[in-house]
Amino acid sequence: MATPAPARRTAHLLLRLAAAAGLAVDAAVHARLAERYDAVGDTLSQGTLFRAEAAAASLAVLLVLLLRRRTGDLFGWLVAASGLGALLLYRYVDVGPLGPLPNMYEPFWFADKTLAAWAEGVALVALTVLLSARGRR
Repeated sequence: MATPAPARRTAHLLLRLAAAAGLAVDAAVHARLAERYDAVGDTLSQGTLFRAEAAAASLAVLLVLLLRRRTGDLFGWLVAASGLGALLLYRYVDVGPLGPLPNMYEPFWFADKTLAAWAEGVALVALTVLLSARGRR
């Protein structure tokens, strides 16, 4: 049985708002922490990477809310997935420096890291549902 159009629109709006909120929190946390990590790295600092994440997440918020197309949702999904993937990788694995990337290993949780992980996870789940729902239409 198909979901009625108004219910589907409401569900999509709620998912879009959840994704945008998660990406906005991700952007805010990374922007706030960037200065703290400027000293980590030689060629490319971890602070610079945090600013890039904040910028990408901010753009993703705009695309998810205003563009409301598959490409914007996919961009938001990629930002959330890469952010959460990097956070978890560098939390649990001491990768060491990779080319110009600094060693970002940080084997403990703290409030901002936990907040960013949850926010990226919420955005990732919401955008996965939106993208898979688009594929079925």
